[in-house]
Amino acid sequence: MTLAIQDYALLDDAQCDARITAAKASLGKRCVILGHHYQRDEVFKHADFTGDSLKLSRNAANADAEFIVFCGVHFMAEVADVLSRPEQRVILPDLAAGCSMADMANLHKVQQCWTELSQIIDADTDVTPVTYINSAADLKAFCGAHQGIVCTSSNAQKILAWSFAQREKVLFFPDQHLGRNTGFRMGIPLEQMVVWDFTQPFGGLTAKQIHNAKIILWQGHCSVHQAFKAEHIDAFLTRFPETQVIAHPEASFEVCEKAQFIGSTEYILSTIRAAEANTRWLVATELNLVNRLHEECKHEGKNVHFMSPYLSMCSTMFRTDPQHLAWVLENLVEGQVINQIIVPSNEALLAKLALNRMLDVS
Repeated sequence: MTLAIQDYALLDDAQCDARITAAKASLGKRCVILGHHYQRDEVFKHADFTGDSLKLSRNAANADAEFIVFCGVHFMAEVADVLSRPEQRVILPDLAAGCSMADMANLHKVQQCWTELSQIIDADTDVTPVTYINSAADLKAFCGAHQGIVCTSSNAQKILAWSFAQREKVLFFPDQHLGRNTGFRMGIPLEQMVVWDFTQPFGGLTAKQIHNAKIILWQGHCSVHQAFKAEHIDAFLTRFPETQVIAHPEASFEVCEKAQFIGSTEYILSTIRAAEANTRWLVATELNLVNRLHEECKHEGKNVHFMSPYLSMCSTMFRTDPQHLAWVLENLVEGQVINQIIVPSNEALLAKLALNRMLDVS
């Protein structure tokens, strides 16, 4: 019998904690729990593997587990399903855990963009489509079908270099900031990176702009990283001028220009962990990660600060709570698989092609 989520809604976190621990013990090696860096602490502590989305998916694919419970968001679970073995089953504790950035680019809009670009240039011979891993599986499949590729925040520069070796231009979606920040650090002038507004015919661009562009940036962004402003850095440095600033490349160009260090979540963690004792850091990435890093490093005299003066966390990631985790695990104990994420086989084949290109390049 399937256990209903309503039966878990009134449980407090302590009750869920005990039941999660018991369910994990019952399932043993049959189940592995993945916890993304942005996940809330009450869930993160139960993870068998922690990290960014691609690292977690590869960990799961290499595990012996039959069940992969991904405490993250929908696109992450899709990547895990694409990369996992056929006998493994991927579960997302709350199906409402999506990604607002990923939702800004859907297959219909990207296909329309490709069609419109093809009326001005020969998209199939002139443009390499590159999708950030923070995107739906059907967009990864689109890239697979059009000789394109996937990138992450840590390998974006290598992926863009490969893409330009294939074709003259890149269509980069869904995050404009990662594309712009990476392109600029590769020496591409800002005027050769144009933004495609998917609400406008031909992206709101002229034929001349499209012809002159090296990178066509999708008008998408991460709501968390949008919260960080250059003035936040300026204000903090007036109080603590010795501060070192580190930013995720999903932050705006203006923020990244003021940062001494720019990189993925794994890069941010490794950089601050390896830093000298008694240093101060201002960090532009999600709040849960920053808070955990602060607690981890404070005994070394390191002060790790969240950049925005306002609360900013990944609200969709936050949907995965101890109640949902307990619910899916106890159903597994009862022999019921709920919230399984299945990417259609034809889509998965093309998405894996684009992902494997990325893995080969990086």
